[in-house]
Amino acid sequence: MAMQRYVLGIDAGTTGVTAALIDADGRIAASASAEFPQYYPRPGWVEHDPEELWATTVDVTGQLLTDTPEAQLACVGITNQRETAVVWDRASGGPIHNAIVWQCRRTTERCETLREGGHEPAITAATGLVADPYFSGPKIEWLLDSVPGARQRADELAFGTVDTWLIWKLTGGREHVTDFTNASRTMLLNIDDRCWDDDMLALLNVPKSMLPELASSCAAFGVTRSVDCLPDGVPIRGVAGDQQSALYGQICFDTGAVKNTYGTGCFLLMHAGDERPQSEHGLLTTLACAADGSPAYALEGSVFVAGAAVQWLRDELDVLVTAADSEAVAASVADTGGVTFVPAFTGLGSPYWDANARGGIYGLTRGTTRAHIVRAALEGIAHSSADVVEAMQRDVGARLSTLRVDGGASANDFLMQFQADVLDVEVARPRQIETTVLGAAYLAGLDVGMWTPDELRSLDDGARRFTPAMSDAARGAHRAAWADAVDRVRWTPSRG
Repeated sequence: MAMQRYVLGIDAGTTGVTAALIDADGRIAASASAEFPQYYPRPGWVEHDPEELWATTVDVTGQLLTDTPEAQLACVGITNQRETAVVWDRASGGPIHNAIVWQCRRTTERCETLREGGHEPAITAATGLVADPYFSGPKIEWLLDSVPGARQRADELAFGTVDTWLIWKLTGGREHVTDFTNASRTMLLNIDDRCWDDDMLALLNVPKSMLPELASSCAAFGVTRSVDCLPDGVPIRGVAGDQQSALYGQICFDTGAVKNTYGTGCFLLMHAGDERPQSEHGLLTTLACAADGSPAYALEGSVFVAGAAVQWLRDELDVLVTAADSEAVAASVADTGGVTFVPAFTGLGSPYWDANARGGIYGLTRGTTRAHIVRAALEGIAHSSADVVEAMQRDVGARLSTLRVDGGASANDFLMQFQADVLDVEVARPRQIETTVLGAAYLAGLDVGMWTPDELRSLDDGARRFTPAMSDAARGAHRAAWADAVDRVRWTPSRG
């Protein structure tokens, strides 16, 4: 059997892990996926067991390579849920607590204190972010203060986002490193100097000794050692946070290119080039991938719950057998029957930044069916993204001509058509929608000479295009009903 050279891409997402083999033509040749458990110890709290996440990574990678015995691995690329915080003991390698997931709201009060203390302008100036429990820094502080003895022995502990945890495990505990895109989501990195910011570390009481080394997204992150599913010595050469990785996987290398990823949440990123953008409408400034290591920025809008709303309908309400069923169920009714579903289960992200908001379903009548609720959930995902797109258009002073989309939920034709309708913008979905894992693989492959940037630009994505078909009057009515529902879920002192 002839051996074939591939890049191994690992995508450690919020609810599962995907391992994929990407061939010399930049295509996914084979993949394997599995979910891992989610833990909700209190309302608004979300955790993962880091060891379960690692075990799932080993399992799916082993399955993939067993099913593809001809695979010769040139290198590994890693992409991951970004703001999730893992802290472990350097000597034993064991986590001191479950990972605190990016969706978790336990640091809401701490972030409110930061805002009330007047610290948010300094946070934004240094990091491009806002004081929100979404980001890693307050999570690290919580772990140090809440796990008995953790702060006293902080010098013996290591912090990492999920990429750092996986690199540590893949290299047998030899490498403690992250890339700039993941670091830019911690609230601890100065995104202009691209170094850990001493003022932010002091503000959040995080010792620098816990933090990983910093590297570009294309770099030498170590080699595999003592991993059951992999041979020793395979170089890890590409690392990026999932949304920046998807931007790269969509070949959005140029200033102004925009993509929206529909996964657990929705994340809209616009490549902003080497000039730092400043949002006036509730978006974030973050770092983008640059294969040559040069500074690159992105403007980002974050929707915390998207595909997770469909999972909730499946797992908690039992109104769907599979998430994919949502398309046919939604299309079985002509409209939502007046139901509006705001999936703010973990607060509202861009452009509202309301950590106290909670989800709501409005307009229920005795005639409401599961189909109306499922359709309203999908429409709510599209409306949430439309809020972010509209904020970005106001920031840049121009309308989008095309919205590039990717991620698992983008396979839903009903959702994509409604997105085009409610935005009045063409939506383009590539043939390969798992662009998150592709981006990490592209970065790694570039670093070992599998392809060049020009060769990646020349790839034909075979995009399917969804064109708007909704009248202006209908669009206006949909958006007005949505705005009213969002106002209802917002926290105010009078409502509590």
